[in-house]
Amino acid sequence: MQQQSHSDRQPSAIREIPRAQLLAQRAFDRLERFLHIEAVSGVVLLIAATVALISANSQFAESYHHLWHMPLSFGLGEFVFSRSLHFWINDGLMTVFFLVVGMEIRREIHEGALSKFDQAILPVVAAAGGVIVPALIYLAFNADPLRAHGWAVPTATDIAFAVGVLALLGRSIPSNVRVFLLALAIIDDVIAVLIIAFFYSGGLDITGFWVAGGGILMVLALQRIGIGAAYAYVLPGAIIWTGLLMTGAHPTLAGVVLGLMTPVLAAPSRESPVEVMARIAGQLRDGGADSVKDAHGLQRPLRQIRQARRDLLPPVVRVQMALHPWVAFGIMPLFALANAGVTLGGVDLNANGAASVMLGVAVALVLGKPLGVISATWVMVRMGWAKLPPGVSWGSVMLIGLLAGIGFTMSIFIAMLAFADENLLAAAKLGVLLGSVIAAALGLAFGAVIIRRRRHNPQSS
Repeated sequence: MQQQSHSDRQPSAIREIPRAQLLAQRAFDRLERFLHIEAVSGVVLLIAATVALISANSQFAESYHHLWHMPLSFGLGEFVFSRSLHFWINDGLMTVFFLVVGMEIRREIHEGALSKFDQAILPVVAAAGGVIVPALIYLAFNADPLRAHGWAVPTATDIAFAVGVLALLGRSIPSNVRVFLLALAIIDDVIAVLIIAFFYSGGLDITGFWVAGGGILMVLALQRIGIGAAYAYVLPGAIIWTGLLMTGAHPTLAGVVLGLMTPVLAAPSRESPVEVMARIAGQLRDGGADSVKDAHGLQRPLRQIRQARRDLLPPVVRVQMALHPWVAFGIMPLFALANAGVTLGGVDLNANGAASVMLGVAVALVLGKPLGVISATWVMVRMGWAKLPPGVSWGSVMLIGLLAGIGFTMSIFIAMLAFADENLLAAAKLGVLLGSVIAAALGLAFGAVIIRRRRHNPQSS
């Protein structure tokens, strides 16, 4: 009788799925894989920047600029906080972008390219060279104190664009080249965050640090008692953001703080997540059909399964994976739409040295980045302090240097902090766009040459 009961239950486990549902599942699976392709996010970012540039130079230019200055308010009772849509994108949503950056840095420090000194030293020094040389080139064009304030604009690398362009070259490029570029870009982001914190924050108000400190203590307390749900950290994160806004530091740095505090290990438990799910699945199977229909009795095991599923991955991985599509296909394109719209006819390159700003940024990105990366790497290898990773040739280092010249997101972000003058800001943005496009084109062309050379002579570098 028990055997018959088991055979009766089996068909329900393998019943056919409706064709429409099956097609929908396949479509969603392919969409999920598509959203995690880095080259695709780079293309979407490029499309957003192009749309912004066209809109700002079309008959809809006035409406385009008016849209981003439209006020957006949040209020409770008599308290109303009103800022422009531009503010909420650049100072609000970009906090999530910096959160992902912070988590990437945290992961690399724990188990990636920054976890061991001998692995980290070469990309660290290469990234430093890729910051110092572009800054010096920019200052050579812009010695005037007002224009010199934008020295950091060409020092940043856009991870999404750079890695996306590299992905367009296909699998002929060795995997270690991608790892080197990714490590360099992440270290570049660390330097950019430090630059923003120390050079582009206003006079700091000590009161805000107490507020931000309170938010940090709340995060530590939640972690201490084992709260793993990401939503529980939204309120402490908002408090840290508010505190940094009060200090005069850029509030998006709250994202970096939270990212660096995200645990790299799952919360300790007496039973592993896999064992929990296996145990509950066995209990439900042995309990028969009645146990599955008991909604009240299922609440506790379902809660345990949800928690076990969540704990399968450490928080730094789980949250980053969840946020990646939103950042890559939502926040970053929205940032590009709001900030890449430079009205070409409205930029007076003859006023206040705007031409020097544009040229300084563009030349620093196109020439300064590869020159800095290659020279710093050469010195390290020549002095015997480091070795090139396996599969990474000097041609690959040149390719990495060219792609590092794709500044875009972070460069535009720094430009907006560096220049209060609208004309100089527009000139800097134009320099970023020109430099990034040229660097991407040169990178693709040089990458194609490397691939062709490898096909004709696999032993060549």
